[in-house]
Amino acid sequence: MSLFRSEEHVRRWTSRQGYGVGVILDLPRVWGLARAWYADPRSREWRPRSRDENQAVLASVGLTGEFWELPR
Repeated sequence: MSLFRSEEHVRRWTSRQGYGVGVILDLPRVWGLARAWYADPRSREWRPRSRDENQAVLASVGLTGEFWELPR
């Protein structure tokens, strides 16, 4: 993950580096994903999530579509 000032900054940087632009997320969305994705593994209730549960976490913060589709 890289942080940038704006979408225009992302596009300039990726163009100079010869990269394509993937997905651009704002910090509130990244924070929402981090909070939803990372549970406390020290908790007695913690267990690894299934692929479908992980997909549901992505969808719960609005990350849907082909880019966000986890492999089966």
